[in-house]
Amino acid sequence: MADGDTVRELYEGCYRRLVGQLFAICGNRGEAEDAVQEAFVRAVEKPGRFARLENPEGWLRTVALNSVRQRYRRALRFHGLMSRAGVPETTTAGLSADRVALVEALRHLPYEQREAIVLHHIVDLPVREIATQLRVAEGTVKARLSRGRSRLAPLVHEFADDALADDADEAEEVDHV
Repeated sequence: MADGDTVRELYEGCYRRLVGQLFAICGNRGEAEDAVQEAFVRAVEKPGRFARLENPEGWLRTVALNSVRQRYRRALRFHGLMSRAGVPETTTAGLSADRVALVEALRHLPYEQREAIVLHHIVDLPVREIATQLRVAEGTVKARLSRGRSRLAPLVHEFADDALADDADEAEEVDHV
């Protein structure tokens, strides 16, 4: 199979999934699409190298996440200006009410917690892989997940049980110390 075919097949197979994952992190469908498209552009620039990757979808996700992080940092610089200018929130046409509610709840989390929650609960990555992709310790990922679940519990009922379980785990660890 030609290298370009590999990228094309991966695009057809995971573009929508990656956009959905990135949308859950950044809360803006257009930004999510741009980030994923940027990742694919980088893959097309070096198709031979891309074809030899062990986990090409993971690589695309990491590149797209880095793009979102860069955009997020830029947006922080202009956030005050945008809110004073009264720029309206993005539209969410075509998305289910549950999906919109989840993304709205995720917006209340600090970026690092939001990223961990999405990668674990939406992308369904194990803690070890999240740690590798984010270049942080597994304990850092677990802490971000626990804190994120606790903050989401009042907003999203599915996380209420997880937050209670995290609290019980922390209490048990303290008892063993």
